[in-house]
Amino acid sequence: MAVVVIIVLVVLLVLVFVVIYNGLVRLRNRIDNAWSQIDVQLKRRYDLIPNLVETVKGYASHEKETLERVVQARNMAIGAQGAHDQAEAENMLTGALKSVFALAEQYPDLKANQNFLNLQEELTSTEDRIAYARQFYNDTVLKYNNKIQTVPSNIVAGMFKFSEREYFEGDDESRGPVKVQF
Repeated sequence: MAVVVIIVLVVLLVLVFVVIYNGLVRLRNRIDNAWSQIDVQLKRRYDLIPNLVETVKGYASHEKETLERVVQARNMAIGAQGAHDQAEAENMLTGALKSVFALAEQYPDLKANQNFLNLQEELTSTEDRIAYARQFYNDTVLKYNNKIQTVPSNIVAGMFKFSEREYFEGDDESRGPVKVQF
Protein backbone atom coordinates (compact mmCIF):
# COMPACT_ATOMS: atom_id res chain seq x y z
CA MET A 1 0.00 0.00 0.00
CA ALA A 2 2.81 2.45 0.86
CA VAL A 3 4.48 1.71 -2.46
CA VAL A 4 1.28 2.63 -4.33
CA VAL A 5 1.02 5.96 -2.44
CA ILE A 6 4.66 6.75 -3.22
CA ILE A 7 4.17 5.92 -6.91
CA VAL A 8 1.02 8.09 -7.06
CA LEU A 9 2.88 10.98 -5.41
CA VAL A 10 5.81 10.65 -7.82
CA VAL A 11 3.46 10.58 -10.81
CA LEU A 12 1.64 13.66 -9.50
CA LEU A 13 4.92 15.51 -8.99
CA VAL A 14 6.05 14.62 -12.52
CA LEU A 15 2.71 15.81 -13.91
CA VAL A 16 2.94 19.10 -12.00
CA PHE A 17 6.51 19.52 -13.22
CA VAL A 18 5.49 18.91 -16.85
CA VAL A 19 2.52 21.32 -16.62
CA ILE A 20 4.70 24.07 -15.14
CA TYR A 21 7.46 23.54 -17.71
CA ASN A 22 5.01 23.59 -20.62
CA GLY A 23 3.38 26.75 -19.25
CA LEU A 24 6.75 28.48 -19.09
CA VAL A 25 7.59 27.44 -22.64
CA ARG A 26 4.20 28.70 -23.88
CA LEU A 27 4.74 32.07 -22.19
CA ARG A 28 8.27 32.38 -23.56
CA ASN A 29 6.98 31.62 -27.05
CA ARG A 30 4.15 34.12 -26.63
CA ILE A 31 6.73 36.79 -25.74
CA ASP A 32 8.70 35.98 -28.89
CA ASN A 33 5.50 36.19 -30.93
CA ALA A 34 4.55 39.51 -29.31
CA TRP A 35 8.00 40.90 -30.10
CA SER A 36 7.65 39.86 -33.72
CA GLN A 37 4.28 41.65 -33.88
CA ILE A 38 5.98 44.83 -32.67
CA ASP A 39 8.65 44.25 -35.30
CA VAL A 40 6.03 43.94 -38.08
CA GLN A 41 4.43 47.25 -37.12
CA LEU A 42 7.79 48.98 -36.80
CA LYS A 43 8.74 47.75 -40.28
CA ARG A 44 5.51 49.22 -41.61
CA ARG A 45 6.35 52.49 -39.91
CA TYR A 46 9.88 52.50 -41.35
CA ASP A 47 8.48 51.90 -44.83
CA LEU A 48 6.10 54.88 -44.57
CA ILE A 49 8.68 57.37 -43.30
CA PRO A 50 10.65 57.85 -46.56
CA ASN A 51 7.40 58.67 -48.37
CA LEU A 52 6.50 61.20 -45.70
CA VAL A 53 9.95 62.81 -45.86
CA GLU A 54 9.79 63.09 -49.65
CA THR A 55 6.33 64.68 -49.49
CA VAL A 56 7.44 67.24 -46.91
CA LYS A 57 10.63 68.00 -48.87
CA GLY A 58 8.56 69.37 -51.72
CA TYR A 59 6.87 71.92 -49.48
CA ALA A 60 9.45 72.69 -46.85
CA SER A 61 12.81 72.11 -48.47
CA HIS A 62 14.55 74.56 -46.12
CA GLU A 63 13.49 72.38 -43.13
CA LYS A 64 16.34 70.06 -44.02
CA GLU A 65 17.54 69.62 -40.42
CA THR A 66 14.14 68.36 -39.25
CA LEU A 67 13.94 65.88 -42.10
CA GLU A 68 17.50 64.69 -41.52
CA ARG A 69 16.66 64.02 -37.86
CA VAL A 70 13.74 61.86 -38.95
CA VAL A 71 15.91 59.86 -41.36
CA GLN A 72 18.68 59.49 -38.77
CA ALA A 73 16.21 58.39 -36.08
CA ARG A 74 14.66 55.88 -38.52
CA ASN A 75 18.06 54.40 -39.32
CA MET A 76 18.93 54.10 -35.62
CA ALA A 77 15.60 52.40 -34.94
CA ILE A 78 16.12 49.92 -37.75
CA GLY A 79 19.52 48.94 -36.33
CA ALA A 80 18.46 48.73 -32.66
CA GLN A 81 18.86 45.41 -30.84
CA GLY A 82 16.91 44.27 -27.79
CA ALA A 83 13.87 45.75 -26.07
CA HIS A 84 15.71 48.55 -24.25
CA ASP A 85 17.67 49.81 -27.28
CA GLN A 86 14.64 49.44 -29.53
CA ALA A 87 12.45 51.43 -27.14
CA GLU A 88 15.06 54.18 -26.91
CA ALA A 89 15.39 54.42 -30.70
CA GLU A 90 11.63 54.36 -31.19
CA ASN A 91 11.19 57.20 -28.72
CA MET A 92 13.69 59.29 -30.70
CA LEU A 93 11.85 58.49 -33.92
CA THR A 94 8.49 59.41 -32.41
CA GLY A 95 9.87 62.77 -31.34
CA ALA A 96 11.29 63.42 -34.79
CA LEU A 97 7.97 62.53 -36.43
CA LYS A 98 6.12 64.92 -34.13
CA SER A 99 8.36 67.70 -35.42
CA VAL A 100 7.46 66.82 -39.02
CA PHE A 101 3.75 66.87 -38.23
CA ALA A 102 4.21 70.21 -36.52
CA LEU A 103 5.64 71.55 -39.80
CA ALA A 104 2.24 71.02 -41.39
CA GLU A 105 0.85 73.79 -39.21
CA GLN A 106 3.46 76.15 -40.59
CA TYR A 107 2.86 75.24 -44.25
CA PRO A 108 -0.84 75.37 -45.21
CA ASP A 109 -0.16 73.88 -48.66
CA LEU A 110 1.52 70.89 -47.04
CA LYS A 111 -1.32 70.53 -44.56
CA ALA A 112 -3.80 70.41 -47.46
CA ASN A 113 -1.75 67.97 -49.57
CA GLN A 114 -3.70 64.71 -49.93
CA ASN A 115 -0.55 62.58 -50.05
CA PHE A 116 0.69 64.13 -46.81
CA LEU A 117 -2.71 63.65 -45.16
CA ASN A 118 -2.82 60.00 -46.26
CA LEU A 119 0.70 59.36 -44.96
CA GLN A 120 -0.11 61.12 -41.71
CA GLU A 121 -3.21 58.94 -41.29
CA GLU A 122 -1.25 55.78 -42.10
CA LEU A 123 1.44 56.70 -39.58
CA THR A 124 -1.16 57.51 -36.93
CA SER A 125 -2.83 54.16 -37.53
CA THR A 126 0.54 52.43 -37.36
CA GLU A 127 1.40 54.23 -34.11
CA ASP A 128 -1.84 52.89 -32.61
CA ARG A 129 -0.94 49.37 -33.73
CA ILE A 130 2.55 49.74 -32.28
CA ALA A 131 1.10 50.94 -28.97
CA TYR A 132 -1.21 47.93 -28.83
CA ALA A 133 1.61 45.52 -29.74
CA ARG A 134 3.85 47.06 -27.06
CA GLN A 135 1.10 46.72 -24.47
CA PHE A 136 0.50 43.08 -25.41
CA TYR A 137 4.24 42.40 -25.28
CA ASN A 138 4.61 44.03 -21.86
CA ASP A 139 1.55 42.19 -20.50
CA THR A 140 3.03 38.90 -21.67
CA VAL A 141 6.43 39.73 -20.19
CA LEU A 142 4.70 40.53 -16.89
CA LYS A 143 2.96 37.13 -16.83
CA TYR A 144 6.19 35.34 -17.74
CA ASN A 145 8.35 37.21 -15.21
CA ASN A 146 5.77 36.62 -12.48
CA LYS A 147 5.66 32.94 -13.34
CA ILE A 148 9.43 32.42 -13.19
CA GLN A 149 9.65 34.30 -9.87
CA THR A 150 6.84 32.57 -7.96
CA VAL A 151 6.75 29.19 -6.23
CA PRO A 152 6.64 26.43 -7.46
CA SER A 153 7.32 27.45 -11.06
CA ASN A 154 10.50 29.30 -10.04
CA ILE A 155 12.05 25.93 -9.21
CA VAL A 156 11.40 24.61 -12.71
CA ALA A 157 12.44 27.95 -14.24
CA GLY A 158 15.73 27.84 -12.34
CA MET A 159 16.43 24.26 -13.37
CA PHE A 160 15.98 25.08 -17.05
CA LYS A 161 17.50 28.56 -16.96
CA PHE A 162 14.40 30.54 -17.89
CA SER A 163 15.47 34.15 -17.44
CA GLU A 164 13.58 37.41 -17.03
CA ARG A 165 12.66 39.43 -20.09
CA GLU A 166 12.88 43.22 -20.47
CA TYR A 167 9.85 45.41 -20.85
CA PHE A 168 9.45 47.71 -23.83
CA GLU A 169 9.52 51.04 -21.99
CA GLY A 170 9.41 54.65 -23.02
CA ASP A 171 12.03 57.07 -21.80
CA ASP A 172 11.35 59.95 -19.40
CA GLU A 173 11.29 62.46 -22.25
CA SER A 174 8.52 60.61 -24.09
CA ARG A 175 6.34 60.70 -20.98
CA GLY A 176 6.43 64.48 -20.77
CA PRO A 177 4.91 67.19 -22.90
CA VAL A 178 5.96 67.45 -26.52
CA LYS A 179 8.43 70.24 -27.26
CA VAL A 180 8.38 71.58 -30.79
CA GLN A 181 10.91 74.20 -31.82
CA PHE A 182 11.28 75.95 -35.16
